[in-house]
Amino acid sequence: DVQLQASGGGLVQTGGSLRLSCVTSGFIFDDYAIGWFRQAPGKEREGVSCSSSKLGRTIYSSSVKGRFTISTDNAGNTVYLQMNDLKPEDTGVYYCAADKADFLCNNVMEYWGKGTQVTVSS
Repeated sequence: DVQLQASGGGLVQTGGSLRLSCVTSGFIFDDYAIGWFRQAPGKEREGVSCSSSKLGRTIYSSSVKGRFTISTDNAGNTVYLQMNDLKPEDTGVYYCAADKADFLCNNVMEYWGKGTQVTVSS
């Protein structure tokens, strides 16, 4: 079974940093598109960053570009989201997701992990 387990969330002050981890299992990591999404209270879930090792392609939402970095540890089947210069508007539940498509970055990705809460205080 495909499984994704996100962790690393917490409470941080504006300007601080966090690194989220998503440990995956049950699939060939390099064959899947991987992504991080977030959902703020009262808002729809949105894509933050997605990556495809197979295509060598990575994208970021405009709101996080230059502050967040997605990376993967292929040996450990783990995907990370390094978040720097955090802002209160980054607050939300963060999810990792995977899909067998060569590249996909939206809410219809097939596999989802449980979220991890990130709260940025002003």
